[in-house]
Amino acid sequence: MLSVLDMFKIGIGPSSSHTVGPMRITRRALIEAKAAGVLTQAARVRVELQGSLALTGIGHGSDKAAVLGLLGAEPDQIDPDWADATYEALKTASEITLYEGPTVGFDYRRDIDFRGDITPRLHPNGMSVRLYNASGVELFERTLYSTGGGFIASAAQLSAPAENDRISVGQKAALPFTSGAELLHICAQHRLNIYDVVLANEDARRPRAETDAGLKRIWDVMDSGINRGLKTTGILPGGLSVQRRAPRLFETLNTEAHNQESERLFDWLNVFAMAINEENAAGGRVVTAPTNGAAGIIPALIRYYCAFDGWTDENTQSDGKIGRFLLTAAGIGMIYKQRASLSGAEMGCQGEVGVACSMGAAGLSAVWGGSAPQIEHAAEIGMEHNLGLTCDPVGGLVQIPCIERNAIGAVKAANAARLSLRDEGPHKVTLDQVIETMRQTGLDMSSKYKETSQGGLAVNVVEC
Repeated sequence: MLSVLDMFKIGIGPSSSHTVGPMRITRRALIEAKAAGVLTQAARVRVELQGSLALTGIGHGSDKAAVLGLLGAEPDQIDPDWADATYEALKTASEITLYEGPTVGFDYRRDIDFRGDITPRLHPNGMSVRLYNASGVELFERTLYSTGGGFIASAAQLSAPAENDRISVGQKAALPFTSGAELLHICAQHRLNIYDVVLANEDARRPRAETDAGLKRIWDVMDSGINRGLKTTGILPGGLSVQRRAPRLFETLNTEAHNQESERLFDWLNVFAMAINEENAAGGRVVTAPTNGAAGIIPALIRYYCAFDGWTDENTQSDGKIGRFLLTAAGIGMIYKQRASLSGAEMGCQGEVGVACSMGAAGLSAVWGGSAPQIEHAAEIGMEHNLGLTCDPVGGLVQIPCIERNAIGAVKAANAARLSLRDEGPHKVTLDQVIETMRQTGLDMSSKYKETSQGGLAVNVVEC
């Protein structure tokens, strides 16, 4: 069963599918090579980035993540400063020490291969890891796919027919669900809210105290990311010369005289969301929510509505406001993961910012006391008005339009939650219907609008 701790993964920016996923892939490939008994014979390693991982790979940090994964780095443990220094050193090194393996010859330009000409059939984020002996004979090859939100999959997993074309939720679930309709039925049958159902499934996996500790760690990283983003000034890396704006906006909000303007709600959501996404763009520590590219929406909503005046450890627990928010949002995200995709390379930005807006609207509706049907309605509204959203990062960087898009997404999520609570009657469009529409739209969308930087703003904005 997908878990809240699967949906919210701790890692480094700027992209979960291009950074967290590739780091996990290279590390896993070496673990499998060791299990196969061939790792000790290796004299050279070669990584091939395919499709979107190649087309936006440098701007999204895919090469950096792949190299660090070869060292055994794990996304939730890695120090961003160490990652930057180590990556720069390895770009000019002549050898690399493989995780749990030997030191082998390594030439960054030769051994990290960007194959934008290859579009894998199973998923646009394909990645191959190969090991060779001293004679140049291939010892081992493993191809895996980064499927969005830091999740990775093998060809066998992606090729295996799924019952009703839906990902299985597995057996470790007290109250399993694969759709919004099933989730609402369970809530009605057992007289539970959505966060209660998700928590029951978490309890089937681990002791409650461990879930509470996981929720607290997730929020700690989110909150720390906001705080760093609010005080760190300068130019974001990558060559676009994008200025960090969150610190200046934050200072203005704290000093200007018009403190009673109702529109300041937008200002606060904007600055919190932008703070996180500027940190993400700089390669800082963030949480997939459900992806790195959409990492600002949910933290901004929680900070403003649940923790603006500070928070306590109890607030992050499963029965506190932040805990209920995260559990509810994760429950909605699980349905998107099972029935569609969280990958910008598959769905466009509707699969990232759109899903985050939907999850955030649901979480906020829950905190505001919404019933299960109202929460489902909030999630539906949050996605309905993001359908067709393209992923067209300028310069292959997670900066334009990504940073502002998170700010707009946070405001839309709050509005979706308000609409759901103000409408007591039945609504015409269900969450399942809007998720299926998103899936079909993503399949129909031209690949140039799906995280390739080959269309949209990416080609109409001149890089400076």
